[in-house]
Amino acid sequence: MDYQTITLEISDDIAVLRLNRADVMNALNTQMRVEIAHAVKAGEAAARVLVITGAGRAFCSGQDLSDRIGGGPVDMEATLRDEYLPMLRAIYDCKIPTISAVNGAAAGAGANLALAADVVIAAKSAFFLQAFTRIGLIPDAGGTYWMPRQMGAAKAMGAALFADKISAEQADKWGMIWEAVEDETFEAHWMARAAHLAKGPTVAYEAVKEAIRGSWDNDLTEQLNVEGRLQGKCGNTHDFKEGVSAFLEKRPANYKGR
Repeated sequence: MDYQTITLEISDDIAVLRLNRADVMNALNTQMRVEIAHAVKAGEAAARVLVITGAGRAFCSGQDLSDRIGGGPVDMEATLRDEYLPMLRAIYDCKIPTISAVNGAAAGAGANLALAADVVIAAKSAFFLQAFTRIGLIPDAGGTYWMPRQMGAAKAMGAALFADKISAEQADKWGMIWEAVEDETFEAHWMARAAHLAKGPTVAYEAVKEAIRGSWDNDLTEQLNVEGRLQGKCGNTHDFKEGVSAFLEKRPANYKGR
């Protein structure tokens, strides 16, 4: 695909998907949603880790309202079902680790796009904003799914109702994201994090994602059985044997991945 609203760069087993509508703070329109879904799948096929970040001063300002207003009635339910769902499922179902590198404002659907990744790393100047009630809407694009799971029901409810800005540092303290880092070292930091994952045991990473996500629906016995099944799979990989050998020999492991 000839991308017009994003860029995709793949190097050293790292795919970097950059939202590239800096003039509108990387607001999401129909074309961008299609391109993101396509690029995520392309990155999954060609790399061992995927990073989503933004060009310019914002990560993503959310839905491009000019894409909805002015052409008659807008079927928001259809937009979420037909455009947001494929994009978000592509990220959520991605078999390789995914990182959102939040370089600036992440508002509305842009905040929830960020939360769709496995790991969220934010610059300290960045912020998250569930802006929906400011225009008479509810959090969408997965917001009502990810927020209570990542920051707890009480914080999620307040964030949705009050529509207050949540600084990156506050998001870090609440457990909403993995970490907030200094702006000056932000890009180097997330690149180093991505490089670490790109060299790792990707079969184990995929199993980690399956086990943790599925735990919400399981009781203890069911979850222990899931762990047993997935550990059996991981224990039969080259990477397990290599990891043990590297540990015993006190050397870096050379993982092959999937």
